[in-house]
Amino acid sequence: MFMIVAILLIFLVITVCSILPPSLGKTKQFADESGNIIQGSISEKIFIDANGTSLGMFIMAKNRNKPVLLFLGGGPAIPEYLLEIDNPSGLENEFVVCYPSYRGTSLSYNRNTAIESMTVEQYIDDVVEITNYLRNRFGQEKIFLIGHSFGTYVAINTVYRHPELYHAYIAMAQITNQNESEILAHNYMYEQYRALGNARMIKRFKEWPMVTSEDVRRYCTTSSLRDTAMHDLGFGTTRTMRSVISGIFFPSLRHTVYTPAERINIWRGRAFAQTTPVAVSHLSFNAFSEIPEINTPVYFFAGVYDYTCCYSLQKAYFEQIQSPLKAFYTFHNSAHSPLFEEPEKAIELLTPLISAWKEYMGRNNK
Repeated sequence: MFMIVAILLIFLVITVCSILPPSLGKTKQFADESGNIIQGSISEKIFIDANGTSLGMFIMAKNRNKPVLLFLGGGPAIPEYLLEIDNPSGLENEFVVCYPSYRGTSLSYNRNTAIESMTVEQYIDDVVEITNYLRNRFGQEKIFLIGHSFGTYVAINTVYRHPELYHAYIAMAQITNQNESEILAHNYMYEQYRALGNARMIKRFKEWPMVTSEDVRRYCTTSSLRDTAMHDLGFGTTRTMRSVISGIFFPSLRHTVYTPAERINIWRGRAFAQTTPVAVSHLSFNAFSEIPEINTPVYFFAGVYDYTCCYSLQKAYFEQIQSPLKAFYTFHNSAHSPLFEEPEKAIELLTPLISAWKEYMGRNNK
């Protein structure tokens, strides 16, 4: 009996460790071809105190003298660094990249976080705190800001109120009018399944007509049907990701840059965030009416297959928004994450921004 119990315990430990490998959560340093750590590089996980809470973040760069880029991720609680690990973009070659975790989520998860503090106003204040930390640490008067999906909601509101802090704003999968976007996506996916003759999915979509009520729209927006259909049709997080479970959840459990507890907290934070004011408010946000202009250059990165934040609405908003300089870049082989789906094209498009930054720094250092 003792041997059977021991074998079962060993089997259980091996199974748990294979799913959730033990680790100290250390970042891997950047090394050259000889295995030596690159001088002046940064690869760190840090925590800073901001507005009464501890905010966790990763900072990555092969050269700490590069321009600073603050990357606000999606979700509202999926760490952008998870996508970077599995779909390397190469941003760390060109920027000092900061991947923060929003309060109450991922590295910043705390079970005592007050739900009433999880508002867009508080998130904006937190982003400004992180921005000022980065400006002071790296000696740069302004930094770059990029948002992805939900992160664009926080980012565009931040840059709208504090344009003096940022060289430019890069909007990847910009949220514009999410209510309208969800209706367009729902109807388009239904038509796709009709064309495919998929009786099971046609039936499921007919059970939830989006136009019937706000409650139905909200249910559809957060339901498994939406994510299942988007990823099945190639309109989801990426063109090739077939589900969030296989594409993000299971890989996240094996990323040893997070401790096992931090990996669990990613999903505890995800569940918590869905019930918060900021999760609700981003669904009713209307950029067309709320943010008609921003006083920094803005660059849109949009995947033509994006139905999470519909491409057509991103293009329409670009046409309307007023800015000192703006550009719209279509990624023809991408869905919701162009930077990670077509990284070479994205880095090429960011090159002029880096050149402009060098000129700016040269003028201000004279």
